[in-house]
Amino acid sequence: MSVFIDQDTKLVVQGITGRDGSFHTKQMMQYGTQVVAGVTPGKGGQSFEDTVPIFNTVSEAVQASGANTAVIYVPPPYAADAIMEAAASGVSLVVCITEGVPVLDMTRVYAFVKERGVRLLGPNCPGLISPGQSKVGIIPGRICTPGPVGVVSRSGTLTYEVVYQLTSAGIGQTSCVGIGGDPINGTNFIDCLEAFERDPATKAIAMMGEIGGTDEQEAAEYVRDKMKKPVVGFIAGQTAPPGRRMGHAGAIISGSAGTAAEKIESFEQCGIGVAKRPMDFVELIKARLPKT
Repeated sequence: MSVFIDQDTKLVVQGITGRDGSFHTKQMMQYGTQVVAGVTPGKGGQSFEDTVPIFNTVSEAVQASGANTAVIYVPPPYAADAIMEAAASGVSLVVCITEGVPVLDMTRVYAFVKERGVRLLGPNCPGLISPGQSKVGIIPGRICTPGPVGVVSRSGTLTYEVVYQLTSAGIGQTSCVGIGGDPINGTNFIDCLEAFERDPATKAIAMMGEIGGTDEQEAAEYVRDKMKKPVVGFIAGQTAPPGRRMGHAGAIISGSAGTAAEKIESFEQCGIGVAKRPMDFVELIKARLPKT
């Protein structure tokens, strides 16, 4: 099985005619994702690759195509409005790939999507993939394979590395979810851990965190208190100096709670296996998967 997306996902792409949107739409279609509509204001009535109808608004696209998921490839100044337009259209999942969305914009967006009961993934994330079923975003499909491990990460690059290591070792994935590393995002570690815990096909979870904030510590407590499935974790940025932002807007140490050492200690205290390096996930996951 999978979490958040599957073979029944029907996708509308916002920004489908732009450079990034068009490139990744082709990739998603080649993977087998049901891309049923695109949106570019002013280009309604045209089509993408002669098969995907383009609309001026998301609401028109959803009404005509029955889309239940939206993915956003639009420039940062317009991303917040794009997210809210998607959330108001009737889709249940919105995935925002755009990097550099202003934090102030996200304070408005976060409340807007929560009020409507819509799940937002991102912004500044690689999206997600359920191997063999559907891909929404930019995670390379060729490195994924179906299997029993759920993957969740704040870092897109780390997602790719860990998934590649698992696949190369013959360990497949149920779903791989990149939640993004911005200070305000729509879906956090606990949301994903809860979904993987409910998914009967997921037997173990790989979780990649990074310095900054307290999301990893809160996730560790959730694992300790609420989960029965084994979790292996990794923290990126272990050599980062205090006050220096590393990669993501949220990856900055502004006190002891945001350090790699504090997060690793929290993992260990809560029963999460700690990978010192991304390649260590393979043996740690192998040791924790149920014997067949």
